[in-house]
Amino acid sequence: MAFCCLYLHLQFTTSPVYIRTPSPQAGTAGNKYNKYCRENKNMKFDLYPLFLLLILGAAIAASGCAAAPPQVPADGGRNQNLSQATATNVQKTPMKTIGLIGGMSWLSTAEYYRIINKETRNERGGLNSAKILMYSEDFAEIEQLQTQGNWSELTRRMISDAQRLEAGGADCIVICTNTMHKTADDVQANIHIPVINIIDVTGKTVKEKGYKNVILLGTKYTMEQDFYKGRLEREYGLTVIVPNQTERDYIHSVIFDQLCQGEINNTSREEFKRIINRLADEEGAQGVILGCTEIPLLIKQKDVNITVFDTTVIHAKAAADFALNRTYNL
Repeated sequence: MAFCCLYLHLQFTTSPVYIRTPSPQAGTAGNKYNKYCRENKNMKFDLYPLFLLLILGAAIAASGCAAAPPQVPADGGRNQNLSQATATNVQKTPMKTIGLIGGMSWLSTAEYYRIINKETRNERGGLNSAKILMYSEDFAEIEQLQTQGNWSELTRRMISDAQRLEAGGADCIVICTNTMHKTADDVQANIHIPVINIIDVTGKTVKEKGYKNVILLGTKYTMEQDFYKGRLEREYGLTVIVPNQTERDYIHSVIFDQLCQGEINNTSREEFKRIINRLADEEGAQGVILGCTEIPLLIKQKDVNITVFDTTVIHAKAAADFALNRTYNL
């Protein structure tokens, strides 16, 4: 094609095309035309552009007929760069949204977030993560109200937090602290979505293990008031053992003065271990419920010889089960 265009260009730009002059007998009109041609006897027409356009048009038409039309993906090509792992792990059943009431303290709330997202990734793979809404309280205000014994205001706050999360689209409520489950029944009565109660999921877990006698560690409110210990005994048939007064005071102070402030002290760990071992030996405890979401930052299963029930892990996994539509009994 390029050769043909070059040949025509050379022919029509180097060889002028002359117009033949009509004879004088052609009449007046012919004479005028003859005169015009004589005056312009060297006139020529460069026909190269015309022929080039014709040849290019023919080539384009032929190419269009021979080529198949481009295939456009059904999604417009938008998802071509998705990783195979992500694309193949999209689930048909949508996840539910978890509403977390956190900040009490933020260190244990961070553990909830980590555990729930880890469970979600393990279940669905790829880049999947949990759908979470959170309302985080200022723990200094909460602790002050607890010290004052102002549980009516604490209950009002928990109800308000839960209602905000429900209005935001949460499908369940998770109160990320053991102590504030003193308000859980009132919260449940004022919303239309389930509260996943840490006391219930812990009681079921202990019962499934076949245990009867368990130690309960936590804040003084958790260890001394009926909302936790009494519920475990009434609903799940457990015998709940708590430390003596001196030990309870010590545990309470470590929770607020150290663990809630991110301080992990080996001396405190050793004292917690001593308390647990004493109750296991003297009271025949088969397991210990870490009934404060900060205590698992200090005590692990490797630290004691009886079974450790980490309420943070138990509660967070129950929330993940609910959100992932796994078998879960509220």
